[in-house]
Amino acid sequence: IEWGVPVHDESQLFEVLTLEGAQAGLSWSTILARRTGYRRAFVNFEVDRVAQFSPEDVDRLVVDASIIRHRAKIESTITNAVAIHALQSHGDTLGSLLWSFVGDAVIHHDWSRQSQISASTTQSKAMSAELKKRGFRFVGPTTCYSLMQAAGLVNDHHDTCFRYLEVKKLSKG
Repeated sequence: IEWGVPVHDESQLFEVLTLEGAQAGLSWSTILARRTGYRRAFVNFEVDRVAQFSPEDVDRLVVDASIIRHRAKIESTITNAVAIHALQSHGDTLGSLLWSFVGDAVIHHDWSRQSQISASTTQSKAMSAELKKRGFRFVGPTTCYSLMQAAGLVNDHHDTCFRYLEVKKLSKG
């Protein structure tokens, strides 16, 4: 997963959702340094397996220094896996739900300054409300917008960044 590249894979979207929730209140570099630990701790973000984690698994993860040892964030990952599993059992996917907030197409912004980028948008607020309604946790509007950026639902690379045009081409092909 590369920041800003469109993601549709369920496990990868679950990973981005988890990492964005874990990042709340912390620096992104702190989370990236623990990414491998998260993949190991949450069995490569296999939804069905994580949805079955027990309170004993939570206790084990709370002392795992390879991830953020915040009980509520760990529990939210399991809760979110259960919510994704519920979506899937009704014939839906996390990907189809998330991408529905951008009309199933990447929104390309033409930012020239960092100050133009908002912390949340109408879409991220609607996404947050819907995810919460479906039982997801650690999915506030700012976290949802960060997820939208990371998973490529929006292209918020500055228009002078070499990745801006790369992502624009990827999202059309």
